[in-house]
Amino acid sequence: MNRDQDDTILYKVVLNHEEQYSIWPAERENALGWRDAGKSGPKEECLAYIKEVWTDMRPLSLRKKMEELAKNPPPLSEVEAPPVKNDLVQRLSEGEHPVEVTLRPEKTAQALKESIDRGYVHIKFTNTQGGTELGVRLDKSASDFGQANFSSASGNIRLVGGLTLDYVKVRCHANIDLGTLAGTGHLERL
Repeated sequence: MNRDQDDTILYKVVLNHEEQYSIWPAERENALGWRDAGKSGPKEECLAYIKEVWTDMRPLSLRKKMEELAKNPPPLSEVEAPPVKNDLVQRLSEGEHPVEVTLRPEKTAQALKESIDRGYVHIKFTNTQGGTELGVRLDKSASDFGQANFSSASGNIRLVGGLTLDYVKVRCHANIDLGTLAGTGHLERL
């Protein structure tokens, strides 16, 4: 049995001070804070009326506040600035940071030489939370391998290459000791 189909109660549409609508049995006194909206009838008819007239569900006080803000926006100095996020690119662009070359499956000077020959190396900034590993496309003309002896894993190299980090184009500079495959590095915004 569907109660709505058998509902023979006469309803009225009521409205509160925030212009929010509801229905109430017509023979009952309105609840405190509610007044008649001028429509009465079967439940379905009253609900259809509410659906037609209540097009903005926001309370009246909120609508007024938003209209006032739209007409008179606060000066920019009064608007709270968003919190400054800890910008990784900015941090890694300031000063030198510990880095290491990451190689898989083995971390050797010969494996680094093979990565260099392919034109792509992975540099990990080890002092960031969890370590920030960057895939760097090498710029061989800006890099320096003059002091490197890859077969004896000795000497130093300077790796320079580009990448995009957090939607910012950067150049990575890393000075690497071939004995430890670690050193220092920094980013440069392009």
